[in-house]
Amino acid sequence: MPAKTFDYDPDDMVLNLFYEDKDDRWFPGDRHLRRLARRMLLGEPRMSGQLRVFLNLCAGLDRLGIRYRVNDYRYIAQHPEEVACIIGRTFLLDKFAWKNPILLGVAAHNHPLDDPDLFERLPVKKVVVPGDWYVDMYRPYWPDTEAWPVGIDTDLWAPSRPSQKTVDVLIYDKVHWDRERYAPELVEPVRARLIKEGRSFTELRYGNYKEEDYQAALARSRAMIFLCQNESQGIAYQQALSCGVAVFAWNPGGPWRDPDYYPHRVRFEPVSSVPYWDDRCGATFVDTAGFEAGWEDFWAGCAADTFDPRGYVLDNLTLEQRALQYYEIARRVAREQKTAKAPAASGMPVDGCLTGVG
Repeated sequence: MPAKTFDYDPDDMVLNLFYEDKDDRWFPGDRHLRRLARRMLLGEPRMSGQLRVFLNLCAGLDRLGIRYRVNDYRYIAQHPEEVACIIGRTFLLDKFAWKNPILLGVAAHNHPLDDPDLFERLPVKKVVVPGDWYVDMYRPYWPDTEAWPVGIDTDLWAPSRPSQKTVDVLIYDKVHWDRERYAPELVEPVRARLIKEGRSFTELRYGNYKEEDYQAALARSRAMIFLCQNESQGIAYQQALSCGVAVFAWNPGGPWRDPDYYPHRVRFEPVSSVPYWDDRCGATFVDTAGFEAGWEDFWAGCAADTFDPRGYVLDNLTLEQRALQYYEIARRVAREQKTAKAPAASGMPVDGCLTGVG
């Protein structure tokens, strides 16, 4: 929804957002020194998915003109009736004695088993997770769970000129579970098919690039092959869609295979690698045989310009659309709390510190 169509009363509700990327480890404030040391030794840090969620939410709220505070612990302590929107991370749940109704997520828990008594231990009223299959996995444990994907900056992630398209395919490699199996079983056959056809390609491995590297690769590429076992939202492939780059996505389905949980703690299926998707985005395949069978049609569709990946993002995943959804969820939590008795007093920071964004 474009900002100009949104009728917002600035006195209705100001969001109280809380996000910190790093916690103190040894003494108060040491995360700042650790960050400085890492920057000196390793250079500028790569953008984390959690930080991207927070920044894109703020950008969407800015476009809509919705006001918000960031990490104002002093204010929230003085207003226990107002909703605390804790974007992440989980250590924030324990660094402050929360009395406020809490809207939690999305950069929080991997699974409710990480904190099974969360709703009893803290005044959490609603949890948001990035997509519908994640909701289905959470709700047996935490019924008050709702899907909320963050928006994509469609101005930043925009199509390049046809003259810049010098590479046929970008292979986006996010195969991290059972890689010793899938590298020879999937990744290498994908490369071999492209080489056999004389297609030029470049590769990016998840966790080993900066955002500007990815933007440059998308600007040069005519199509993308996305290799990932599952995604809670899939910001990276959605950024490709926003750039007008059609995607051929590995979507094996099946169970959630996070080795920290599967199969000894959690057995849930089906999952998805492309939880936000329709036929405009490109095509999917389940295994290597499916890749071999579907590649020719997908490439023909790219050559004929039959896909409209950016149109899908503009219809479903803009900064404004998803910031407005988040605001409405928070406002709904606030309305529900008006019928409940407000706490007598709020807490104070556990460590006595009022801190800013990590």
